[in-house]
Amino acid sequence: MTGITIAAAPGVKTIKVWDLPVRLFHWLLVATILVAFLSAEEGSPLSAWHIPAGWIAAVLIAFRLVWGLVGGEHARFADFLKPGRIGHHLAGLFSGRPERSIGHNALGGVAIIALLGTVAGIIYTGATMRGDTGEELHEALGNILLGLIALHVVAVIAMSMLTRDNLIAAFITGRKRADLHPGVPDARAPINLAIPVAIVAIGGAAYGITSIDPLAFNSGAHSEAGEAEGGETGGGDDD
Repeated sequence: MTGITIAAAPGVKTIKVWDLPVRLFHWLLVATILVAFLSAEEGSPLSAWHIPAGWIAAVLIAFRLVWGLVGGEHARFADFLKPGRIGHHLAGLFSGRPERSIGHNALGGVAIIALLGTVAGIIYTGATMRGDTGEELHEALGNILLGLIALHVVAVIAMSMLTRDNLIAAFITGRKRADLHPGVPDARAPINLAIPVAIVAIGGAAYGITSIDPLAFNSGAHSEAGEAEGGETGGGDDD
């Protein structure tokens, strides 16, 4: 990509931006959503993983909601949910001189909430699905999520090119080049009790989910249930 450095060259000073837990969350959610979409069709080799993937995404969202309060500086909602900055950000874009942001920019913050909210809606409709209407809503939200993801990816690439600040690499390494953000210090670390609080949130979410669906994370059980359903359907056809 022209104008974007994939990683800082040896000796180039960098600053800490993204803490490790928020980066792990990001890429695990990406992987989970990918599995959920690939397993959506009944004939898919991954079909048994569709329900577990949805519940894993629910646990990840529970973590992110908590981490947005106790995590590192730029992972916190207070750092990037700034509606008043959207107009300024758009003005920079339209003028061809977008400002670099150390964390999420104003529109990026809106995108994060939209993505999390849509994933949560998909999980809810999947868990409470009743009849064709419920299935249609579930699928519609899935299509909306695909559109939001595509828009997000395009925006990240475009901003990386316009500002010459590799946003993808930053979410892998957790760091950005200091020369692109002069005078900006390392991001403040998560609070001291952040990890224990996050573990409680993850455990609480997993406990709540298994109370609703005892076999939530057991792909084998869902595979057997699907086969039994298919068997019953097949038996009916033979009569």
